[in-house]
Amino acid sequence: MKAVLTIMFLTAFLFGLAMADEQAGKSGQGSTPKKTEAKYEKRKPDNPEIAIETDYGTMKLELFRDVAPKHVDSMLARIRERFYDGLIFHRIIDGFMIQGGDPKGNGSGDAGYTLPAEFSDIKHVEGILSMARGPQPNSASCQFFICLAAAPHLNGQYTAFGKLMEGYETLHKIGKVKTGVANKPLEDVVIRKMVILKDIAGKKEAGK
Repeated sequence: MKAVLTIMFLTAFLFGLAMADEQAGKSGQGSTPKKTEAKYEKRKPDNPEIAIETDYGTMKLELFRDVAPKHVDSMLARIRERFYDGLIFHRIIDGFMIQGGDPKGNGSGDAGYTLPAEFSDIKHVEGILSMARGPQPNSASCQFFICLAAAPHLNGQYTAFGKLMEGYETLHKIGKVKTGVANKPLEDVVIRKMVILKDIAGKKEAGK
């Protein structure tokens, strides 16, 4: 009798394990594990902070004014006048970067001026904000890009002037949109609003 009870117990135990494994498999089907964002540590406490609001979510970034003051001040000035509101991310390459900030929406526009290069030793890694430019180093203006992954071939060639503090899930959602000719999204990815969360000393936060 004791042997029979032992066999029944083992059978029930093994059946329970099989059912648990089956349920775990079903619950994991079709789900994408979310990336856990590590707590962000700013380069400098006084560096400005901005937010980019899109239909895919919001991205918050630190601007490296200690590294590229001209690029940072230019972006802050354009945000204050709502230059970026309503523009699109016109060029998206999965695994590389998302690019936006062009008033023409096709990669040929600028803000009416150019910026001198402020290259540094900051590496182009996931989440880095950098300024797009033409063939000449001092041809950057208002178009920017955010890296989806490490891009070492850009190091020392483009001005890195910020980094994502929050919003990696949003960044990669945008990075996965379907694109067509010239890597332009088939459906517009709109910058609904860019706001200053923390301005430079003496300036009032704008764009809210």
